[in-house]
Amino acid sequence: MKTILVTGATAGFGKAIALKYAQNGNRVIITGRRAERLAELKQHIEEQYKTPVFTLCFDVRDNAEVEKALQSLPADWQNIDILVNNAGLAAGLGPIQDGHLDHWERMIDTNVKGLLYVSKVVCNLMIARKSGHIVNISSIAGKEVYPNGNVYCATKHAVEALTKGMRIDLHPHGVKVSSVAPGMAETEFSIVRYDGDTDRAAKVYENVDPLQAEDIAESVYFITESPAHVYIQDIVLTPTAQANATTVIRKQ
Repeated sequence: MKTILVTGATAGFGKAIALKYAQNGNRVIITGRRAERLAELKQHIEEQYKTPVFTLCFDVRDNAEVEKALQSLPADWQNIDILVNNAGLAAGLGPIQDGHLDHWERMIDTNVKGLLYVSKVVCNLMIARKSGHIVNISSIAGKEVYPNGNVYCATKHAVEALTKGMRIDLHPHGVKVSSVAPGMAETEFSIVRYDGDTDRAAKVYENVDPLQAEDIAESVYFITESPAHVYIQDIVLTPTAQANATTVIRKQ
């Protein structure tokens, strides 16, 4: 039984990833800002899969909260084998000159600084044990820049760069660092991006069979469960209808 820490586990990729590891007999630490959703997921996993769950309710954007929460873990929960840095979001979609500072700050603080805050604490626990695997959830937006994606693309490019830098820095300590970069995936992502406009969000996936959260969970699990001598550093996955960030074939 491994110990898995998943950030942003209250919905979407994070929830699916936590479930995937629990289904395979691992115990999970699930984090997020919505306490009621964490409690529901904990109850579901423990009843369905009979594996232990530890919940931590905090905002990754607040370093003091991150440190307090992670340092509160009981000693037997601190041996984290796998960290999945999933917490992230897109806010807004428009040209740079029309951008909202609140959107920019939310994305930078969550997607970049939040990843750093959590990784700083956990990677030191892994270094002490000379073992561990960190998987950062990136995006096709970290590989390409698309119209009106500006700041979101910048944050995911930062995730890509940080993943490469972390990989080099942690390699001597026996800690692997990988990234998974999804294309179009149907979760709460677009609803959040469009500030709750469900009609506009639905049009993103219109006439397309998008990725589902479970597809991303499968990729993360595949990376971390590969043989010890195999190091899968990077996975990009898109729905079959999508060739790159902007080329999508929609059903007629």
